[in-house]
Amino acid sequence: MKFEYTGRHVEVSPAIRRHVEDHFKKLDHIFNGDSTLSTHVIIDVEKNRQIGEIICTWREHTLTAKDTNADMYMALSRAVGKIEKQALKLKKKIIDRKHNSPKTSSAAPSPDGHVKAAPAPVRIINASRYNVKPMTAEEAAMELASSPDNFIVFRDADTNRLGVLYKRQDGNFGLIEP
Repeated sequence: MKFEYTGRHVEVSPAIRRHVEDHFKKLDHIFNGDSTLSTHVIIDVEKNRQIGEIICTWREHTLTAKDTNADMYMALSRAVGKIEKQALKLKKKIIDRKHNSPKTSSAAPSPDGHVKAAPAPVRIINASRYNVKPMTAEEAAMELASSPDNFIVFRDADTNRLGVLYKRQDGNFGLIEP
């Protein structure tokens, strides 16, 4: 952990440094002894107000806390408490994100080295438009027999309802009516 201190209108004493660093030693379990943790402590005095501000940079995140009190040590202790809450929340968020990620057994290939490809999604391809002519089922069968298409859509001349006539694999025709 790196600590940087700035005193505005006040000299930063070794006792204040020791106080902040002791509090951060108690938070070591949250930061896992991370050497990239950078902490900037700003101490400010305005009349009878003591302001303690702490800015921590950890894992590309910035945690900030500021507290005002009549006692500088109390202001810094409360600011460290706020940093602790923010760090716990951030750490929980990071852990939850890792726990909700897909299992490596499902993402990695099987031990035999063969990777199974995911099935391609079903696509709907627009086809050309068909003229729906009024005709009987027998007329539609004669027209379908003479065309290379596998089906024909027609409007039944008797009932005025749509129908689909299609070629079956056994050589016969199938009729779909609503």
